[in-house]
Amino acid sequence: MNKRRGITFALGSVLLVSAAQLAMRWSMTRLPAPEQWLHIESLDLRASAVVIAAIFAYALSMLCWLAALRDLPLGRAYSLLSISYALVYLLAASLPLFNESFSFSKSLGVALVMLGVITINTRPARAPAFRSAP
Repeated sequence: MNKRRGITFALGSVLLVSAAQLAMRWSMTRLPAPEQWLHIESLDLRASAVVIAAIFAYALSMLCWLAALRDLPLGRAYSLLSISYALVYLLAASLPLFNESFSFSKSLGVALVMLGVITINTRPARAPAFRSAP
C-alpha cells in the first residue's frame, strides 16, 4: 500500500467532485426547466457544455476514488470525501456568481466536519485484529 498515492487520489477525487458540484449549480441556474430541454432554441449552449464537463469531472472523480481505495483503508478514504462538503460550501459562499451566503451554523458544521477528518486521518492506523476460527 502507498498511503501518499492514496491520499493524492482521494484529494483529486474531492477536487473534481467539488468542481463538478459548483459547475452543475452554475449551469442549472442558467438552463430552463428540464421539460424544456428538448427545445434546442431555449438552451444556453455554454451552460449545457459546462453540465457535460461536470459529468466528465464526476466520472474522473470516480476513477480517482477507485485508485484511492487501492491504497487507503476505507474509513480513512471515506472521511476524506467529507472535505468536498466544506470546499463546496466555502467556494459557493465566497464566489459572488453563486449568490450564497455564510452563516454561523453552516460554518460551525463545516468546522466540525473538518475536525472529524483531521481526527480520523492523524491518528495512527491500527493493524486489524484477525481471529482464527476454532
